[in-house]
Order: sequence, then structure tokens, then C-alpha cells
Amino acid sequence: MKVLVTGASGNVGRYVARELLNLGEEVIAAGIDIESLEQLFGDKVETGYFDFTDAATFDGVLKNTDRVFLMRPPHLGKPEDLYPFIDAMKKHNIKLVSFLSLMGVENNTIPPHHKIEKYIEKVGIPYAHIRPGFFMQNLSGIHSVEIKEKNQIFVPAGKSKTSFIDAADIGLATAILLHEPEKYKNTAHTITGPEALDYYQVAEVLSKVTGRKIAYAKPGYLKYRSYYIKKRGLDKGFVNVTVALYFMTRMGTAKEVTKGFFDLTGKNPRTLEEFAKDNVNCFI
Repeated sequence: MKVLVTGASGNVGRYVARELLNLGEEVIAAGIDIESLEQLFGDKVETGYFDFTDAATFDGVLKNTDRVFLMRPPHLGKPEDLYPFIDAMKKHNIKLVSFLSLMGVENNTIPPHHKIEKYIEKVGIPYAHIRPGFFMQNLSGIHSVEIKEKNQIFVPAGKSKTSFIDAADIGLATAILLHEPEKYKNTAHTITGPEALDYYQVAEVLSKVTGRKIAYAKPGYLKYRSYYIKKRGLDKGFVNVTVALYFMTRMGTAKEVTKGFFDLTGKNPRTLEEFAKDNVNCFI
């Protein structure tokens, strides 16, 4: 039986799919843009058209599947948006779903991930929740614009610390969970990078790697929200979720450093400096 990877062209999904292939698994990469999936994976995976908002697309990708990597698309803000697909997984007797959740979400009811975890458990699908810290790719992706154009990190995180993790490491850990469904049935795993850094330290790392002086702008919530909605033109709902996450970060929810990644993989997670060196083109 195959492993279904939702969000297979995304930051984490692409690494989950690749690591599953490395473990000898057959993969169905699912999404709404089949062409981009085929460009990304070639003929190494089966591709399937899938849309969380269209129940008619569920059976086609679940048909020959017994395990699922589940990722909430950023534009679906309500947890209830995922419930019909979770019900469909139950109907297809999925033997393990690994949901890409969030560090600390077991004690935090604000993000949609909390209710999604609870619904999976309530429905009775065997699960292995993966709860990572903030992605290093947030810096090389959405926040790279200000780093490149203004030599600034523009996030409202105050003086808080974050244990950033590389999405490639999340992909490896998740693939291991899906590869051994019986071993990891009904478990949850908090995985982080090897250190907790504040954004002044992040700026130092990026300055060292790029050879430019990168500063931490430390905007307030309103300034950040207004800039990302009005100047960057990002979806209001998405920006509001990020504001809530940075609010929680200031409460100390993102600073924990765990051994979760090492326990699953036997490897140490990548440091931010290693990541920045490998992805320096994103910052210059």
C-alpha cells in the first residue's frame, strides 16, 4: 500500500515524500497543481488531484493508501475545513496519519492545529502527530524579502527565543513515523532544532553568512500586520494567524529545545548557521 502526502509541493511535504522514497515506500503526491508536482518529482511518485474543499477528490487519492501525511493548507483557517477529509480517512481504514501540527499546541487551544489533533483522536484514526518548532524556511521564504531588500528581519517576536528547525529535518522525522506505523501508533513528537535563538542572534548569524549587516527590526504587532497586509498584499487571515503565533512566541512557547528529532532519527538537527550557508542565495 502507498503513502499519501498532502501538500507535497510545500515546504515540508516535498521532504516527507523524498524521505519516504528513500525508505523504499510508494508515494502518492497529492495537490491541486499536478504540473508542479510532476516537475518536482518526475516519475518517482504517483500524482493525484486533491482539494480539501472538494470531497469528490478524496476517494481517488485514498483508494490504494494506508498511511497519510496531513498538512493544513495555510488558506484554510478553520479546523472544521479539514474534518470531512479526516472522516474520509476513517472510512478508508487508514492505519496511521501523521499530522503536521505545532510545538506546544497540546497546551494551546488558539491555533487550529489543536482542534484538528483532537478531532483525529476522537474519530479514532491511529495517529503520530508531529509538532515542530518554527521552520527555518520562514526566514528563507516569507521573511527573506525584507532581509534582501532592507537588511532587516521584520517579525513581531520581541525578545523571545525560538528553536528553529529545518523543514528537511521535519520531513525525515515524519517519514520515519509513517514508515513504521505500528511502532509509532498514537504518539506525538515535539521536534526542534539544536538551540533556541532570539532574533538579534538570528540577525548575527545571517550577517555572518551573507557578509552584510542584517538587523532585527522588532516591529510591534500592528505595524507588522499592517505592513504584511497592505505593503506585501498577503491574505488577512494568514497574517492574523502569524500574529497569534508571534504572540504565543512572546509568551515563551517557541523556546523549548527537545531531543525528539534525535530520538526518531539518531541524528542531530541542523543548526541555523548550517541552513543559512546552504541557502545563502535566499538572503542575498
